[in-house]
Amino acid sequence: MIVAISYPPLDTGKGTPLLGQNRQFQWFTKPTYIYPMVPAYAATYLKSLGHDVIWNDAIAQEWSYEQYIEFIKNTDIDIIAIETKAPVIKIHWDIISQLKEIKPNVKTVLYGDHVTAFPEESMSACPVDYVLTGGDYDFLLANLCNVVEENMNRLQSEKLEPGIYYRNNDKVMNTGLFVLSHDLDTLPKIDRDLTRWELYSEKNGNYSKLPGSYTYASRDCWYHNCTFCSWTTLYSNFRSHSPGRVLNEVGDLIERYGVREIMDDSGAFPIGNWLREFCEGMIKRGYNKKVIMDCNMRFGALSFDEYKLMREAGFRFILFGLESANQSTLDRIKKCVKADEMVESCKLAKKAGLSPHVTIMFGYPWETEEEVQNTVRVGRYLMQKGYAHTLQATIVIPYPGTPLYYECKENGWLQTDNYADFDMRRPVMKTPLGDEKLMEAVQSVYKVAFNPEFLLRRVVGIRSLSDVRFFIRAAKQVWGHLTDFGAKS
Repeated sequence: MIVAISYPPLDTGKGTPLLGQNRQFQWFTKPTYIYPMVPAYAATYLKSLGHDVIWNDAIAQEWSYEQYIEFIKNTDIDIIAIETKAPVIKIHWDIISQLKEIKPNVKTVLYGDHVTAFPEESMSACPVDYVLTGGDYDFLLANLCNVVEENMNRLQSEKLEPGIYYRNNDKVMNTGLFVLSHDLDTLPKIDRDLTRWELYSEKNGNYSKLPGSYTYASRDCWYHNCTFCSWTTLYSNFRSHSPGRVLNEVGDLIERYGVREIMDDSGAFPIGNWLREFCEGMIKRGYNKKVIMDCNMRFGALSFDEYKLMREAGFRFILFGLESANQSTLDRIKKCVKADEMVESCKLAKKAGLSPHVTIMFGYPWETEEEVQNTVRVGRYLMQKGYAHTLQATIVIPYPGTPLYYECKENGWLQTDNYADFDMRRPVMKTPLGDEKLMEAVQSVYKVAFNPEFLLRRVVGIRSLSDVRFFIRAAKQVWGHLTDFGAKS
């Protein structure tokens, strides 16, 4: 069977869509590409099972839509699998309709957090053949392809794993609630050549050294209770690859591909004994001298000694979700962290030699102007004093399926039900401040980049040519973010 893992171009004029391997959707003025790890596992797994796999990320390949359609017309394909999210779901419905017109016999598949929340919606809105729910869509896609290949004329639904929606004549059927019980270590090592790793090796703001690549040690966050996070719909429980397996993957990236920086995109990097074993393995194997490691982490999860061990193991960039500096908001979105604890975690990580990155969100319906400005002040303070190395400020989006979304529906907070508006280009929830002041708040955080104290710390902190290049790329990104959150016509 010929299977295409596909990301069709989205020619909307809004910029580059951050779609694959992204918990939040946003259009970026400056092209940024994240290596989509679970689809990469899916492609590799399918290949290991004897299927012919086409890696077709037309977004990262920077194709036009016309190029994409011509490719589909001229290529033998049995199944096209597409990752989707709320802001582009309607575009994908139209694309699938067109694909079925071009090739009526091709089977189409949708997967991702939005269709996990509302699977029947897509089955009704377009002629998609299958919807995969949950976060293990690499395992589900392999199962589906095997079953379809066994009998192209009659789907043997009893052989399908839980979590798959399909059609039986004119009726939408499903195999029940998805189950996250797969052993991640049974997956084959990602085939980086098949999945075109080089497409994602440079145009990514996380990297200070190039080329860079991704790992995905765990699915996904060991806390997984934040009410705004769209991936809580995908991963209701936490599982990890073994530390040894991830270490072997790191070694392969170093020796075979010459990768100089690795971003592990687990929602929260494993802690405790797992972290200790991994860090000690990095040191023992000497990988800490050959590659930089980056990861996501929760505030308050680690001690100063653990941060120091990570630094010794080669970690540099550590990403924290600050979200708000107001305790009432942190409690309401179930962050399970104290506001002062977040600042202290940044200080400890910085003292240990790490470079903290913090994410902040604005647009909570219950926050006053004073509370919004408090978050602005904390964000700017962390940057000016050098406790945070970089920062990302965005608009909070209540993705369909999340507890925050249902809270919005219950309280009448949504300004719009149009999924296309859920793309961070403007607030979609009603707030006391109004949209214009919220966008100004986002921009005011980024403008700390022009603060003399901040600039002096950055210049003094330059130690190598790589630092200079990163500084230049970061400056371009700041300008891009100011454009992204500027006034919209």
